[in-house]
Amino acid sequence: MIKELLYVGAGGALGSILRYVVSLAVKSGGTGFPWATFTVNIVGCLVIGLLFGLTGRNPNFSSHLNLLLAVGLCGGFTTFSTFSKECLQLLQTGQHWTCALYIIGSIVLGVTATAIGYILTK
Repeated sequence: MIKELLYVGAGGALGSILRYVVSLAVKSGGTGFPWATFTVNIVGCLVIGLLFGLTGRNPNFSSHLNLLLAVGLCGGFTTFSTFSKECLQLLQTGQHWTCALYIIGSIVLGVTATAIGYILTK
């Protein structure tokens, strides 16, 4: 059990660091749209789709590697809580259409990116 926790923790730490780097690199450009969180969540969806496809098609894919990458890295990289906070902030500042676009875009593009990642592993 300790070994599994270490894999998840190491992946989570790396994912969190990568998320922070992306947040520094991706700016909203004054639009009010939370591009950094949107970007990490869509990229994370693509990556988890790739991993989902690889683990399903490769019986030799290590369960420890899955814990490191899918649970840890993707879990640390993507962020639903920040997405939720940013939606609330958009609503509080009267940016209702931006909030709606953010929610719809995140769900539609997120599921699409996951599907693309999965399909790419065929």
